[in-house]
Amino acid sequence: MSGVIVAMRRTLRSCTSLTRNGLLGLAAALLQPVGDAWAVDMRPHSAMSPLFDSTRQEIAVLTAATALLGFSVLAAILLMRASVRAARNEARLRASISQLQLQSDRYRALLFAEPQILISWAAGENRPQISGDTSLVVPQGAGQRILAFGTWLPPEPAAQLDHAVDALRENGEGFLLNLVASNGHAVEAMGRAIGGQAIVRIRDLAGLRRNLADISAQHQALLQETEMLRGFVDSAPWPIWTRENAALSYANAAYARATEAATAEDAVARRIELLDTSDRAQLERALAANDTFDARLPIVARGERRIFDVRVVNIGRGRVGIAIDASEADALSAALVRMAEAHRRTLDQLSSGVAVFDAQRRLAFYNDSYRRLWDLEPAFLDGHPDDSSVLDRLRAARKLPEQADFRAWKAKLHEAYRAVETAKDTWYLPDGRALSVVTTPNPEGGVTYLFDDVTESLDLARRFDGLIRVQRETLDSLSEGVAVFGSNGRAQLFNPTFARMWKLSPESLREQPHIDTLETLCKPLFDDADAWRAIREAITAIENRNDVALKLERKDGSVLDCMSRPLPDGATMLTFQDITDTENVERALRESNEALEAAGKMKIDFVHHVSYELRAPLTTIIGFAHFLSDPSTGPLTPKQAEYLDYVTKSTNALLALTNNILDLATIDAGAMKLELGPIDAGKVIAAAAEGIQDRLATDRIRLKVEVDPNIGTFVGDERRVVQVLYNLLANAVGFSPQDGAVVVGAKRTDRSVAFTVSDSGPGIAPDLKDKVFDWFESQSQGSRRRGAGLGLSLVRSFVELHGGNVRVDSIVGKGTTVTCDFPTDHAAQRNAAE
Repeated sequence: MSGVIVAMRRTLRSCTSLTRNGLLGLAAALLQPVGDAWAVDMRPHSAMSPLFDSTRQEIAVLTAATALLGFSVLAAILLMRASVRAARNEARLRASISQLQLQSDRYRALLFAEPQILISWAAGENRPQISGDTSLVVPQGAGQRILAFGTWLPPEPAAQLDHAVDALRENGEGFLLNLVASNGHAVEAMGRAIGGQAIVRIRDLAGLRRNLADISAQHQALLQETEMLRGFVDSAPWPIWTRENAALSYANAAYARATEAATAEDAVARRIELLDTSDRAQLERALAANDTFDARLPIVARGERRIFDVRVVNIGRGRVGIAIDASEADALSAALVRMAEAHRRTLDQLSSGVAVFDAQRRLAFYNDSYRRLWDLEPAFLDGHPDDSSVLDRLRAARKLPEQADFRAWKAKLHEAYRAVETAKDTWYLPDGRALSVVTTPNPEGGVTYLFDDVTESLDLARRFDGLIRVQRETLDSLSEGVAVFGSNGRAQLFNPTFARMWKLSPESLREQPHIDTLETLCKPLFDDADAWRAIREAITAIENRNDVALKLERKDGSVLDCMSRPLPDGATMLTFQDITDTENVERALRESNEALEAAGKMKIDFVHHVSYELRAPLTTIIGFAHFLSDPSTGPLTPKQAEYLDYVTKSTNALLALTNNILDLATIDAGAMKLELGPIDAGKVIAAAAEGIQDRLATDRIRLKVEVDPNIGTFVGDERRVVQVLYNLLANAVGFSPQDGAVVVGAKRTDRSVAFTVSDSGPGIAPDLKDKVFDWFESQSQGSRRRGAGLGLSLVRSFVELHGGNVRVDSIVGKGTTVTCDFPTDHAAQRNAAE
C-alpha cells in the first residue's frame, strides 16, 4: 500500500512541474512575436538611421522590461492558482490515501483470514517479499532471501515447486499446483505475473473454513453451471438470441450461421435480424399481451427458406428466443396426414371390419366393412359415439352374443383399454355367424377392434378335421405301408402297416426320426446303399422332385414295391407294398411264358423247316404229274388218268398250304415286303373268284358280286389283296350249304376301301370269334372241308400289313360276314409295310 502512496505523490509532483514549465513556455511564446515585430518595424529607412539606432535600442529595452513585468505578474497569478489546486489535490489525496490504507488493511485481514502465504519478487530483484507465516518457507535463523520449500514439502514436490517459481520469475509462466505436504495436508501453490512482479500464493486447503469452502464450492458450481449453459447454448444447433431494450444483445453460433453473419459477435454488432418485419411485428404484439410467443414461421436460413418453431419469452428486462428447425417435422406431419388418409382408404377396402376408439372411448374411425357388418347408420357412427353406446345398440338389435351378465361381459371387454397386449376372441352371434374379434391397445390410448367373419372358415376347419380323421382311418386300414416326410427330412406321418412292415417300435417313430435315422433302423432288413440314397434324395431334394419307383428285395426274402410321391407342401410320401406273392406268381408266369415262347419258336422253326423240306418233293411230284398228263408221254388208262388227277389236286393243295405257311412265317419274322401299286377293286375280286370256280360248281353255290361302280382304285399289293379275298371266299364256300349263296362286295368310305365276304353258313360261336385268326385253328363244324386253319391268319396278317383291320360279324345259324378295311392313306400303308 505504501508503494501506491509513493506513486501517487510522484504523480502530483509531475503535474506541478508540468504546470510551471507550461506557463514559462506560454509566456515565451506570447513575447516572441512582439519582439520580432518591433525588430522589423524599427529597421532604418533613411539617412537618419544612426539617430534612430539609439532610440530603437531604448525602446527595445523598455519593451522587454514591460513584457517581463507582464509575464511575471501572469506567472505569479498562475503559480498561485496552481498552489491552491495542489493544496486541494493534496488534501483529497491524503483523504484517498487514508481510505486506501483502510481498505488495504481490510483486504489484508480478509486475505490472511485463511492460512496462506504471499511471496512476491519485484522485477530485477532477488529478495522476495513474504507475507503470512514465513516459517513454512524460510528456515529459522535465515533471511528472507533464502526459501526452503523442502522443509515442509517432500523432495519431489519441492523440486517441482522450485522449477515452477523459476519459470515464473524468468519467463512469466503462471502455474497452479496441488501438492501434498510432509504432514499430509493438501497444499495449493499458484503463481502469476502481476504488474511487473512475480507473485506466488501458497495456502493450506485443509485449513479453510467450512463456510468459505461452501461458498467457494457454490461459486465454482455456479461458474461451472454457467460455463456449461453457455457452452450448450453456443454449441446448440438452433439459433438462440437475447434482446435488451429492443436491441440484439447476444446470439449463438447457430444464429450467426442462419443469418450468414461472420461470427455471433458480428451478428450482434450489425444487429442482423433472423425474423422478417411482419413476423417481428406479430411477435411484439404477442409479447405485449403475454409473456410467451410460440409460432411456426417460415425463415430464410443460409439462403434457404425453411420452417422453424419460434419461441420467445420475456425474462426480466430482456427477452430470450430460440428457433428450432421444424422443416422435417412439418414435412413428416404432412406425410403423416397423407399416410393416414391412405391408410383410411386402404382400410375401407378391407373385408375385415375395423373400428378405432380413442382414449376417451369414443369412435374415431370406422371402415365401410364395419358399418355393413353390424348394419349401423352412418349418421350414428359419424357422431363419434362411445364404445358402450355402440355395444348397447348392438345388444338391443340382438346382434351380440347372448350373455347372462351383459354388464360383466362388457366390463371384461373394456379391459382392453388398460391392457398392454393384443387379445383375441370368437363371438358366436344369434344369427349363426361366427366373428373373430381382435382387440389391440393403441400406444396413444384407446383400442382398435378388428372383426372378421370366420363362419365359413370354421366350417371349413370342421370339414378339414373330419377329412383328416377319415384320411387317418383310411391310412391306418391300408395294407400298404405309408410314411410322409416333411421338407426337413423327418417322418411326420405313418400308419401301423409301415411300422409292422419294417419292424419299427412306436417309440422310435414317435420322435419323428430323420430319414438317416430311419435308414439305420431299417438296415437289418435292407442294406442296399444305392436304394437308400435314391430314397433319401427323393425326400430331401429341393429341385427336380419326381416320382421314384424302387423294388426292394429284403434279406428275409420278402419283396416290397416302394414309390415316392412329392406332395405340394414340400413333403414327400413313401408307400411300401408287399408284392412277395405277386412277385412269386410273376416269376412263375415269366418262366412259363419263356417256356411257351421257346415252344412257339420251336414250332415256327419246325414249320419253316418242314415247309422248306416239303416244297422240293412237292415240286418234283407236281412236275412229274404234269409230265404224265402230257399226251406226248403216252396214253393213260382211264383209271390212271383218274388217279393222276387226284395226285395233281392233292399236290396243288399241299403246295398252297406250304406257301401259306411260308408266308405266315415270313410275316412273323418281319421279312415280308409289300409291292405297292394302284389296285382296281373289281379286278381283284374277279381274280379271287376265278380261283374258286371249281368249288362253286362242285357245291352248287352261287357267287354274288356287289361292287360300287364309283369305288375307283386304291394303293396296295395286288397279289396279297387277291390272296386275302381268295382265302375269304374259300372259307365262305366251305361253310355255305349246297345251293346256298356267297356275297362279295366292295365300297369306299372316307378313309378306306372295305371288302366284305358273307356266307349263309352255321355262323361262329361268340367264344370262338377271337380264335378264328390264330394259326392252325380250324373249325370244321358246319364245313364240308377241314382245312389247316391258316387262311384267316393270312387274311389278318396281310390286311394289317396294309395298315388296315379285319372284323368278323357272325350270328349263329344265320351266317358270317368278314370285313377287311384297306386304308387309302399312303403314309399309313408305308408305315405298316415297313
